[in-house]
Amino acid sequence: MYLTDILRAVKEGKMDIETAEQQARGLGFVSYADIAKLDSHRKSRTGVIEAILADCKEPEDVVEIARVMVTQSRRALITRVSPGHLEALRAAFGQDKLEWNSRARTVVIHDGTPAPKTGGVVGIISAGTADIPAAEEARVAASEMGCETITVYDVGVAGIHRLIPELHKLKAMMPGAIVVAAGREGTLPTIVSGLVDVPVIGLPVSTGYGAGGGGKAALLAMLQSCSTIAVVNIDAGFVAGAYAARIANMIAAAGKRDKEVTAEQEE
Repeated sequence: MYLTDILRAVKEGKMDIETAEQQARGLGFVSYADIAKLDSHRKSRTGVIEAILADCKEPEDVVEIARVMVTQSRRALITRVSPGHLEALRAAFGQDKLEWNSRARTVVIHDGTPAPKTGGVVGIISAGTADIPAAEEARVAASEMGCETITVYDVGVAGIHRLIPELHKLKAMMPGAIVVAAGREGTLPTIVSGLVDVPVIGLPVSTGYGAGGGGKAALLAMLQSCSTIAVVNIDAGFVAGAYAARIANMIAAAGKRDKEVTAEQEE
């Protein structure tokens, strides 16, 4: 039963308010074995997909949760996938319905349905090669939310001359938002934000060592940025990618509405 069915039943006097409230509260999630409640309406409610965090879950539970999610949403994104999780997922779903990203440690399970295309565009930049895994997790998340993604990797401040030509190419693609992944001193998001006219999301990465290592210096540097940026937690690639995609998708949707209004006015 959908929300419109509940509202119609109330309107027609077939359901009282208390029952309707109970029914409405039960919409939008599917329980699995008393350990998980899948939020099947999250994307339609918030514009952000739900992902399965494999970390700290048993491989068999990840398999079954993914199975339920594919049934509900046709595609399931799984993050922080270990070798044990990957083996169990491959055994359960086969290679044809499984997309494995070894750098991001993500798996996408699907029933053959491709990811939607929204028209949103997201740029993904990494300061160093060591920051690519977090950047790739962001890229996969944005792609699963329907965005085209453009990557620019290994353009950190130790050789800042590498950034400028790549940034010109990226800006030509007119991204709605840009994720910048950086570890160590975490300077790159601040620089990028000062050179582009779109929102920048700083993604601190747990590279670096000694005092301020493990991403702490990068996180604090981004929080203290003199440029205007948003900042996610250390190694939170999914959050960065989903946030960037949310912005890009809103811009794409607004552009489509403007075109429709213009077309109606011209008629």
